[in-house]
Amino acid sequence: MFSFRTTPIYEQLDRALTEGNVGCFCTRNSWDTEKGRFLTDIFRERGNLKAVFSPGEAELTPQPRHIDVNKEEIEGLNAIVVEIQDAGTRYFGYSRDVFRLMRTLSETESAPALYIVDHANPAGRVVEGTMPSTPTSPDLPKTAHRHGLTLGELAFLFYGEIGAKFPLHIISAQASGSKNIMPWTIPPAPDITGLFTCDMYSGGGLWTGTSITPGIGTARPYEYFGAPFIRHEAGNRPPAPAGAMLRPCSFIPAFGKYAGQVCYGYQIMLEPGCEYHSLMHTLQIMRYFRDRYSAFELADEFYAELADDTLAAYVEGRAEWAEVKEHIKIEEQKWIRKAKKFVLYDDLPYRIK
Repeated sequence: MFSFRTTPIYEQLDRALTEGNVGCFCTRNSWDTEKGRFLTDIFRERGNLKAVFSPGEAELTPQPRHIDVNKEEIEGLNAIVVEIQDAGTRYFGYSRDVFRLMRTLSETESAPALYIVDHANPAGRVVEGTMPSTPTSPDLPKTAHRHGLTLGELAFLFYGEIGAKFPLHIISAQASGSKNIMPWTIPPAPDITGLFTCDMYSGGGLWTGTSITPGIGTARPYEYFGAPFIRHEAGNRPPAPAGAMLRPCSFIPAFGKYAGQVCYGYQIMLEPGCEYHSLMHTLQIMRYFRDRYSAFELADEFYAELADDTLAAYVEGRAEWAEVKEHIKIEEQKWIRKAKKFVLYDDLPYRIK
């Protein structure tokens, strides 16, 4: 059973929410600015909050975290209410945790109903990249790299893909008491820190599967990237599309890859109003590094996240950019046609032309 609801979660009268045992799957993004409270406060005040699934108390930490839930932890629950902020890219950690939860529910007899308090996508309706065509995580919906959907819409899609039977209810983003703040105001995750981060994550997130760090462990992840072996050479700089600039920089990550080491690389700077295709740009920079640095390496994680042989072939030097660009265009058009079936709001996903 699926439903899309246009009143806030605290006005829902389902017995599972008002009288049943409730679990909250949430981050600190579950703050209602109108009521001045967190999602958990609703059910704590009602006296039926039985479980809280969260990444921990500290919302800003040196490292990304996950929310793991097993079958034993959901036993006895009548409802699980999810409220996180998605970041607009299919490999975002907390969204993957939601999809893993959905798979667990689909494999559980007498599973509780799932309620998702939806939020606007901070990366907007822009689409980038291709749907997976090679093996990837089973707990990912088959979307483009930057999907242009909300978490509720993604859950609606994944619900059908896994043939789930548990009740799924989406609470409209337009019903949220937090609709008067921008979706990036409260950081969606420790590594999604600011206004431009989500625009750079669809490509920048792929650096984690390479020997380049995307600035994890710094204040500006995905906006900065580099490694100890990068060299700044006069007149020799990675390519950049119109509206984007690359500034040579250096940084020392406090955590993760190259922690405590000086990394040399670049800061991505975008002109106001620029429609930036992060995936395309990142692939071009990777090709540039691959051609110049023997220390540049691609790990299995990179191929699993990219999930596309044509794109991988370009980075490896086995395909030309014109072929890849046309491939991305066709795949984005395919994804948009598929995505429209799951859109719950008036605006539609679109590609950068």
